[in-house]
Amino acid sequence: MRRSATTNWLWQCLWLIAAAAVVIASFVAAGNLSPLLAAIGFVVFAVATLFAARVACMTPSPMPSSQAAVEKTDRSQLQAIIDALPDPVVALDRTGVVVALNGRAQAMAPALRPQELASLTLRIPELIEAVRYAIATGEAQHAEFSQRIPVELWHEVHVIPFALPVGPQGSSALLLLTFHDLTTHHRVEQMRADFVANASHELRTPLAALAGFIDTLQGPARDDPAARERFLGIMQAQASRMARLIDDLLSLSRIELSEHINPQTSTELGPIIRQVLDVLQTLTREREIEVTIVATEEPLIVRGDRDELIRLFENLVENALKYGASGKRVDIRLESAPGLDAGSREAKVSVRDYGPGIAPEHLPRLTERFYRVDVGQSRAKGGTGLGLALVKHILNRHRGRLSIASTLGSGSTFTVLLPLSQSPPPGAPDSSVKSET
Repeated sequence: MRRSATTNWLWQCLWLIAAAAVVIASFVAAGNLSPLLAAIGFVVFAVATLFAARVACMTPSPMPSSQAAVEKTDRSQLQAIIDALPDPVVALDRTGVVVALNGRAQAMAPALRPQELASLTLRIPELIEAVRYAIATGEAQHAEFSQRIPVELWHEVHVIPFALPVGPQGSSALLLLTFHDLTTHHRVEQMRADFVANASHELRTPLAALAGFIDTLQGPARDDPAARERFLGIMQAQASRMARLIDDLLSLSRIELSEHINPQTSTELGPIIRQVLDVLQTLTREREIEVTIVATEEPLIVRGDRDELIRLFENLVENALKYGASGKRVDIRLESAPGLDAGSREAKVSVRDYGPGIAPEHLPRLTERFYRVDVGQSRAKGGTGLGLALVKHILNRHRGRLSIASTLGSGSTFTVLLPLSQSPPPGAPDSSVKSET
């Protein structure tokens, strides 16, 4: 059987002491050394040898290269397993230091780094408490938490203690944190509640009107052709309003459902504005409004969903044509501007009308659902009260901003700011827009 390192050291020391005893005894026998000095020298040598042996045995020997290779292989296997998992995963040691994490966890928390304390980055009380309990009890923990920046997100995290094999005989105690995105689930539940509440409130008036006209047509106006034609026209307008309301509610719900997901495609804003104006040509002619576009020669390319951006600018331009019609003019301006972050640039699109303007007390609430400055005027013009709410949520998804400036008697300006993208949309032609009417 192979002897241990401590046993080998002990035998070597005993052989050295025995050899020293033989040498000293030969010097004493030859008369070259006195017995007293020989005894003192032998004792000092023996004590020094045994002390050196003890220190050598207590000092940990360096890890053999084969064992280090095994530990490195185990860590690599842990990283490979974490990378293969579909959710964000982080492995911590028992002091809370990050041992490994996958790309999804890095995307969720960009400041998270290996060999650093996770609590410095993941400053979430529910998560920190779950990790603390898992370390103290050795049992798996579960927690749910939400984040409100940049948009509201919900996650659940499972904290699972486990042992990672290190070498043929050792193991390392770790914690595995797995995150699951609950945002879609929460948004669906909120969408249901909001849809029921909003639809039941806003549909009550047109439904009551339809029921009243139907009763009138079945009763007093049964044989009155003029009244029947007039009432049928009103009923058609009310039915159209309900259809628009339901369409806007469903659109708003779909946008809110994906609000936390950043668009990955690039699109140019110039052609979008062109398409919006083409769609609204009939309304422009009916209101006899002059629309002017002023834009930079450089294309304004942003990361965004083209259909949602069309809906956004369609709502803004349509509002300007409807509620600012008295000014007989709408100006649209496209340009680039400095962003909030140093060195960044934004696409800036402003839509200005020269109508009656909006009182200052209404400006902070314009993007609320069903908020109207003038309820009667809004309904008369076919408004549902959801247009600017749609604009707000589309901009939230695109990480953009909306600013509103208005002066009574001088019109209103709605300005959209979107982060510029560096990559052009695939196959996009050169469609820069210059000043024109």
